[in-house]
Amino acid sequence: MPESDISYNDLVTPSVLKQPIYEPGKPIDLVAREFGLNPDETIKLASNENPLGASPKALAAVKEFLEETYLYPDGGCYVLRQTLSRKYGLASEQFVFGNGSNEVIELIGHAFIQPGDEVVMGEQAFILYKLITLLFQATPVEVPLVDFTHDLKAMREAITDRTKVVFLPSPNNPTGTLNSPDEVVEFAESLPDHVILVVDEAYAEFLESPVDLRPLIEAGRKIICTRTFSKIYGLAGFRIGYGYCSAECAALLNRVREPFNVNSVAQVAANAALGDEDFVEASRRCNDRGLQQLVKFCSDSGLSFVPSVGNFMLVKVGNGAEVFKELQKRGVIVRPMGGYGFSEYLRISIGTQSENERLIAALQSALLLS
Repeated sequence: MPESDISYNDLVTPSVLKQPIYEPGKPIDLVAREFGLNPDETIKLASNENPLGASPKALAAVKEFLEETYLYPDGGCYVLRQTLSRKYGLASEQFVFGNGSNEVIELIGHAFIQPGDEVVMGEQAFILYKLITLLFQATPVEVPLVDFTHDLKAMREAITDRTKVVFLPSPNNPTGTLNSPDEVVEFAESLPDHVILVVDEAYAEFLESPVDLRPLIEAGRKIICTRTFSKIYGLAGFRIGYGYCSAECAALLNRVREPFNVNSVAQVAANAALGDEDFVEASRRCNDRGLQQLVKFCSDSGLSFVPSVGNFMLVKVGNGAEVFKELQKRGVIVRPMGGYGFSEYLRISIGTQSENERLIAALQSALLLS
């Protein structure tokens, strides 16, 4: 075949060349190879995963189901939809499912975000909001945080006639902070009718009293809430999440959803996990103890940190990139925050007691060299 003077770059949609790329946390095997470590002795506290693993009920259900994987999955997630309907007291038609809640957020982009629209978000909120906005050639309007927390007053003032969507995580990743339920409700009620509020509740299960926006959804407010099974249920590798909203909105999101976007194994795991209340409670207790462990270390060591209600914490270490590298040499993977404008910080996921002790020892050593 003759060589061509036309490259793929010449043919691609121009906006793709400007699209930022999401950088996930480093996997254990990669770090172990890079630094000559034993993978079994390397711990990952970088991606806010559940240190207790996956829901035992989910794993048991998956093992029983595996022989049926030659069949296509239920494209409508019927069983899971009914379980969530009972859990939330919402109609089954009010749910939409995705390959993680990330895909649900992308579906919102497909359905509602157009070139020329504005999308309001916190300046240091989950980077996906900005990536999705840019993907659909809209303009991200990033509002600075105040005390590492979303400034709802400033976000309201940033809304214009061109605003289509507002993203509000509750709580926020990567800061672990939270606007009170009353503040969120007041903010939601203040939005003009042409604006859709997307509340990212990926970490809501770690909260004692998360905000409940179902009454506003039922009252006709344009609100979409998203959740994931990746965090407290420990199903990150299964890639399954969901959104709930009005039936009208869910029907539109399902129009742009790919057929069979949620695999059957993930559906079975998620449905069983919803009934694993003992595991959820154990995960909360483990996280609470771990947060206290890390807070005590930081307080005793004079390290600044951002108080968190999630399963991770921002810790100020000075040169974040350098300390991140030193921790990897010691077999501990965390997340540097330079990409979020927090170059002096690391985001540290909460592990088990022994993992947290390992992290603390490695961090003490790394800080001496940085």
